[in-house]
Amino acid sequence: MNGLKNLKILYIDDERLIRENAVEYLSFYCNHVYRAIDGIDGIEKYKKYKPDIIITDIKMPKLNGMEMIKKIRTHDKKTKIILATAFLETPYLLDAVELGLVKYLVKPITADKLLPVLKSCVEDLIEDNNIFNIGKTFIYDTFNKTLFCNKEQVALTKKEMLFLDILIKNHKRTVPYEELNHYVWDGFMSDDAMRSIVKELRKKISKQAIKNISGIGYQIHVNI
Repeated sequence: MNGLKNLKILYIDDERLIRENAVEYLSFYCNHVYRAIDGIDGIEKYKKYKPDIIITDIKMPKLNGMEMIKKIRTHDKKTKIILATAFLETPYLLDAVELGLVKYLVKPITADKLLPVLKSCVEDLIEDNNIFNIGKTFIYDTFNKTLFCNKEQVALTKKEMLFLDILIKNHKRTVPYEELNHYVWDGFMSDDAMRSIVKELRKKISKQAIKNISGIGYQIHVNI
């Protein structure tokens, strides 16, 4: 489970004791564990911390787990999401399939239930998003969110890192402007700000590294 160390996990549950016990347990395996008390708080913490894995209860006040996940999935198809609930309910199972969730766990969530699921998440993340080559010169490490040029680290600002990160994690498609806006600027972005980020990244990598698809968004271009 060493792969968990550099990942970020967000645990969401309105029951304080369950939440705190889970966070304490997960902290043995992961250096970056965050908590939220309901769906609304979950959305805020998701935007703030950009977790790799979300573990959430379903029935919570203010905004339930399924509605929260639907909001996240409107612009994020990659984050691994695990559902935790006291009861198996068919409608939730159907929604879980449609929302591309990793697993549906019945409480109490014990180590023998959770660890295999987390291991599966880590394996998927490593397979899909571990090391990404940009041309023959640049390498991006998605676990540590670090860019290298000929084994030398390239300095990136926080927003440059987030922008490059989402493009690389979705390298097989064009990432829409709206999705970039949510991931990098939490929904508060100007066109000038986005153009400025692209300009700076092209300086650091290559003018051909980031391709603009007019009217749609941006895509990382590996053949540079």
